[in-house]
Amino acid sequence: MPKPLGSPVLCPLGADDCPIRADSQRLREECARLRELSHTDPLTGLFNRRYMKMALEREMERTRRTGLPTSLIMIDLDHFKRINDTYGHEAGDDALKWTSGVWRKNLRRIDILCRYGGEEFAVILPGTRLHAAKRAAKRLQAALISSPVELQGRMVPLTASFGVDTYTTLEEITARNFLKRADRYLFEAKVNGRNQICCQQPESVKLTPEVTVDERSLLLGAAALPATEMNREKRASKKG
Repeated sequence: MPKPLGSPVLCPLGADDCPIRADSQRLREECARLRELSHTDPLTGLFNRRYMKMALEREMERTRRTGLPTSLIMIDLDHFKRINDTYGHEAGDDALKWTSGVWRKNLRRIDILCRYGGEEFAVILPGTRLHAAKRAAKRLQAALISSPVELQGRMVPLTASFGVDTYTTLEEITARNFLKRADRYLFEAKVNGRNQICCQQPESVKLTPEVTVDERSLLLGAAALPATEMNREKRASKKG
């Protein structure tokens, strides 16, 4: 059985200065480097689309095991084509790298920031409910607005549109469908004028079927009575 990548390589002959051990160590380090490259976007240094999909499936499985929700934010930089057309594609790359750095500083260490493709990004928020995910999206939105990027000596403002969604154990969907749903909220934000956050609406709280209308009225009436009057009614009911 192969050893984990982090374990030390031992010489089969037991020698201190072993060329086989040195070569083996170099090969293992190279494999680790290539593995990291396969998960990383070369421009921004963020996780890439391939890794994002694997991570999303992993976090959804964690939700099914622990009951803790997983939230997802899909993000698209607004009117990014204008930057490429006005300043050139190299400046566009600089804007993408700048944006990545701004958002890195405004996320938790456990959050998974990915470049999904082009000017589109994704953030996986483990163990995060919808209201907290919305706050995270607002934080990213505000951070980007307050951090214009310098391109060819000019400070260029950037904005983005956000789609937020949350997966819980109350539903049965695949990672692909979860991603599509969050992407629909992103599309809604763009249609509504961009630089907005659109998300899943929380379900309204409903009375449980066991509580009838009459029972609810009695409960509300009892709650409205002063304590002395409630005690008086209790004593009267006992005498009866």
